[in-house]
Amino acid sequence: MIGTLIVPRPLHSNLSRVTHLVTAKIFFAITKPVTSYEARDRILAWQSPMALFVRLLVWVILFDLSFSLLLLPFVDGDYWAASSEAGSAMFTLGYAAPSNVGNTVLVYVAAYTGLIVIALQIGYLPTLYAAFNRRESEVTLLVSRAGSPSWGPELLVRTRFGMAAQTSTSELSELYQRWERWAADVAESHSTYLTLVWFRSPSPQSNWLNSLLSVMDAAALQLSLSPGSAPSTRARLVLRMGFTCLNQVARAIRIPVEEDPDPDSELDVKFEDFQAAVELMRAVDYPVEVTAEQAWPHFRGWRVNYEKVAYALAYAIDAPPSMWSGPRRFASEPIMPHRPKNRTSKDVKPDDPQMIAQRKTR
Repeated sequence: MIGTLIVPRPLHSNLSRVTHLVTAKIFFAITKPVTSYEARDRILAWQSPMALFVRLLVWVILFDLSFSLLLLPFVDGDYWAASSEAGSAMFTLGYAAPSNVGNTVLVYVAAYTGLIVIALQIGYLPTLYAAFNRRESEVTLLVSRAGSPSWGPELLVRTRFGMAAQTSTSELSELYQRWERWAADVAESHSTYLTLVWFRSPSPQSNWLNSLLSVMDAAALQLSLSPGSAPSTRARLVLRMGFTCLNQVARAIRIPVEEDPDPDSELDVKFEDFQAAVELMRAVDYPVEVTAEQAWPHFRGWRVNYEKVAYALAYAIDAPPSMWSGPRRFASEPIMPHRPKNRTSKDVKPDDPQMIAQRKTR
């Protein structure tokens, strides 16, 4: 309990691990027949909170059982009397008073333990949800930039579509700086409080892992396709902090991490996928400085550092099946980012409420 709630590092508690695995298996069994991702996400949103509740319940039961066994010699082996005294003390009910010095000491210790368990859990939850809120703020902001679910090429396309080349480069530099700090925050919080890894976003198609992967892919694409105009330092820093974050979180939840991957190893993202993304970027006049064939080795050299660990994490947490994010435990096709339909003057009627509101504000 102390290691889980207080010590600021990923200490592996067998009890916490068992309660998490049992809860995960129950939810996997419940969601196995579900075919719709949205329905599956609504169910899985309960998994991590329920794991917290089950862990607290098991702690309380084990403490109560332990103190009941310790009190047995002082109540002539009467387990009901021992259990009654332990429960009365732990939950500060006070209906079963101790009868001698020996069980008086144990009853006080039990009462102190009950208060400590509840107090630590009360203090633990605000810390947990504060970290969750910090994480989700940037994830939500990224939706308008990289779509939902997020995708690296979409981030570059939308940024270029809405801005001039010089302005979009400056905007991406600031974005990379924020996400470098975001990745450092997530690496620390999610490897310390492992429950956060499975906390799902309020929106079904949003996810912290997909968002980080899309920012890293955007940086890798920009460095490989536009080496002259890319914010090189910021892009490299967000990539470095990004795969440091992924490796740290993966190690914390016992996913094997390849510390020094072979730069020539195969990617799940093939050259044809990369080439299609390049053509999508050319369609919005993105400043591509080299050919797809020239850029591919550089993109592969960056992505090989984080693709396997990102895919393993996405599989473990059942992240939304976004583009370039690997397989899932459930059968699914990758989802392209949702794009709102553009409205033209032909689509707008004279009595359109939106147009009336705009005229009133002029």
